Amino acid sequence: MHALSRRDLLGLGVGAATAFGIAGCSSSGAGDGADKQRVQDAVQARSKLIGDGSTADSGAQPHQPERPERLEPGQTPPQFVVFSWDGAGEVGNGLFPRFLKLAKDHGAAMTFFLSGLYLLPESQRHLYEPPNNPLGASAIGYLADEHIKETLRYVRQAWLDGHEIGTHFNGHFCSGTGTVKLWTPQQWQSEIDQAMEFVTKWRTHTGFTDIEPLPFDYRKELVGGRTPCLLGQENLLPTARSLGWRYDASSPGGRQKWPRKKSGLWDFPLQQVPFPGHSFEVLSMDYNMLANQSRNSTKAPPANYPVWRQQATDAYVKGFQRAYETNRAPFFIGNHFEQWNGGIYMDAVEEALKQIADGRKRDVHLVSFRQLTDWLDAQDPEVIDRLQRMDVGERPDGGWNAYLSAA
Repeated sequence: MHALSRRDLLGLGVGAATAFGIAGCSSSGAGDGADKQRVQDAVQARSKLIGDGSTADSGAQPHQPERPERLEPGQTPPQFVVFSWDGAGEVGNGLFPRFLKLAKDHGAAMTFFLSGLYLLPESQRHLYEPPNNPLGASAIGYLADEHIKETLRYVRQAWLDGHEIGTHFNGHFCSGTGTVKLWTPQQWQSEIDQAMEFVTKWRTHTGFTDIEPLPFDYRKELVGGRTPCLLGQENLLPTARSLGWRYDASSPGGRQKWPRKKSGLWDFPLQQVPFPGHSFEVLSMDYNMLANQSRNSTKAPPANYPVWRQQATDAYVKGFQRAYETNRAPFFIGNHFEQWNGGIYMDAVEEALKQIADGRKRDVHLVSFRQLTDWLDAQDPEVIDRLQRMDVGERPDGGWNAYLSAA
């Protein structure tokens, strides 16, 4: 699905108070200036270094919603929207901080699927043993030292701002005999163990002494991920379940319906959404917009950019509107920190987020996958079952009050 060079991609893989308690679901509570500094100081004061000091146990994550509440009988379900990012590496183009600021400005929480390899210097590539691939091999390459430092800074900021840090694993193998599609559960275990090693021992591997530790215990924090190219979920799930993960976002494509569980984990697929100007639908990810607009070319003629940018924006917005106005299925959008076709897909997701957030009603929540999982797990199973029965674009029979009162 993703046959692009390292130069073209970075980590390519593809609220109402009643919903989350009084605190709502904003990750923007840190604010700026004095408020942000107080949060930083509080985290620093209670932090306990782990291992070589690459990470630290800082206690509860800041800016999280209170414990989710169950829907009351007949209550309209909230509309959840999850923006997620594959790779989550910063290479000096300013995209990571750009979207951290956007999220803060609009009270959004997001999920960042960190590629463990982005914290391993190329000089240490021999430490990576990818299943069915040569020692140190990677389809996405390695980051320069300065970019590793930037990635560490922004991953730290993301967690402090209330975002989730998931995993995008390591080498991103999408084709050939070494593809993740063919990995066994045991090989997925090896890949996960190595991703954990690269995140929790970056100080040993890099020798950096001028970067603060990541303020979370990753072994406790990590509860889900997305596989490269949306491949290999079937054999990943047994391993993920044994590790106590709670969800997986690796399904190769789904419809805008309420999620179900696979092998005991919530399954959060990217979704088919209306594609303006076409009779078919497109998967809700920047790469899939690119594939349909410019046939995988990341540098198409610029004359196309304005129309394509608007088309991508409208696809996301129409997907949101369809869910919000009908079955209220959680809406998922996937992205990468990329600059394909002049950066139009970054502009499109930014504009879509603004439209969803700025015009939202009190029952729309921009959350992380982990926060969505918390809410789903807190609900009455009979209510979830009723929600799962609804098809794409289906409105509740008799209205929400009648439909969910029956549960």
